[in-house]
Amino acid sequence: MTEPISIAEARRRVLDGLRPLRAEPVALDAGLDRVLAEDVRSEIDVPPFDSSAMDGFAVVAGPGAELRVIGESRAGHPAAETVRPGTAVRISTGAAVPAGATAVVPIERTEPGGGAAVLVPQTAPGQNIRRAGEDVRRADVVLRAGAPLGPAELGVAASVGRRDLLCSPRPRIALLVTGDELVDPGEPLGPGRIYGSNGHALAAQIGRAGATLAMRASVPDTAAGTRAAVASALEVADLVCVSGGVSVGEHDHVKGALRELGVRERFWGVRLRPGKPTWFGDRDGTLAFGLPGNPVSAMVTFQLFVRPALAALQGADPQPRRTSAVLDEPIPRHARREQAVRVRLRADHDGWHARSTGAQGSHMLTSMLGADALALIDVGDGEVAAGKRIEVELL
Repeated sequence: MTEPISIAEARRRVLDGLRPLRAEPVALDAGLDRVLAEDVRSEIDVPPFDSSAMDGFAVVAGPGAELRVIGESRAGHPAAETVRPGTAVRISTGAAVPAGATAVVPIERTEPGGGAAVLVPQTAPGQNIRRAGEDVRRADVVLRAGAPLGPAELGVAASVGRRDLLCSPRPRIALLVTGDELVDPGEPLGPGRIYGSNGHALAAQIGRAGATLAMRASVPDTAAGTRAAVASALEVADLVCVSGGVSVGEHDHVKGALRELGVRERFWGVRLRPGKPTWFGDRDGTLAFGLPGNPVSAMVTFQLFVRPALAALQGADPQPRRTSAVLDEPIPRHARREQAVRVRLRADHDGWHARSTGAQGSHMLTSMLGADALALIDVGDGEVAAGKRIEVELL
């Protein structure tokens, strides 16, 4: 193993030179959780006309009076009449303000008059009128490239008339899980066998990161089997993620297979606990990650290194969501490695507080249950004392 590098340096190497995938048009109704690949500029004012903020009467602003009702403006059905002093038009919320009207009187502030008339109080110009362009002006940029598309973003795009949007495609991921000891959940366990969890946990992380599984396979602990699986994965994916087989054991064949298949090693070994034997490389634009086989190590290194790569491939901001928190208990430091400690967060009067999820062994997948963040603990001696404010990366 080469000299292990820091988390920050490993991330830098992963993201160095990485470019978003070629964009594609996506229908608005299929855009949720996609990443925008264009600036969206409005071609209209929103709202496109002066409209009423209330159900009531459109009038010429002025003193209280009895006004003759000459028509109605409903949503989608503007009034044809022009409002003049002494007249009013009944109006619905969202309906176009008729020509001549300078205010809207809410219906609850009016009283019936004689015949087809209404009594209105004194009104001021502009009262209860939403002006054209009050929300968006024609030519305004309403959404920027790189924005993840949530309900609000899709609603804004619809409000300016967009039927589809240019988005980065979802990266295609090939997920390989190595290990002769692994058995699919629900199958009988033989001697020395365990149920495989990494394929399911990593597939879920891949989905949450906005990518799609192009291939998923279990890989035997043989050089030939590993090479064949990696070769297939490289042909169908934008990013290959292999769990296990990247350490220095006799049956660890992943690095050799990647090297034989022309994948350039960018690093092997991170000064990290858990996750030291993490491997990263690339071939002709396809990224390849070798993650440790221990289940917690696999999930943590995916969060720290693979997730930023997937964000960058989609044109999103790859930088982690971080904040600070006060430790509610001491955490021992490690003399040679940075640590990613699984913690639960709670809000208090002075901000976030953090407490570990329990035993932190890399084989103890239950340490991920209820984890809100990774507390990033620097190399050092002794411990980080309770009450100290630390940096945490949100999960």
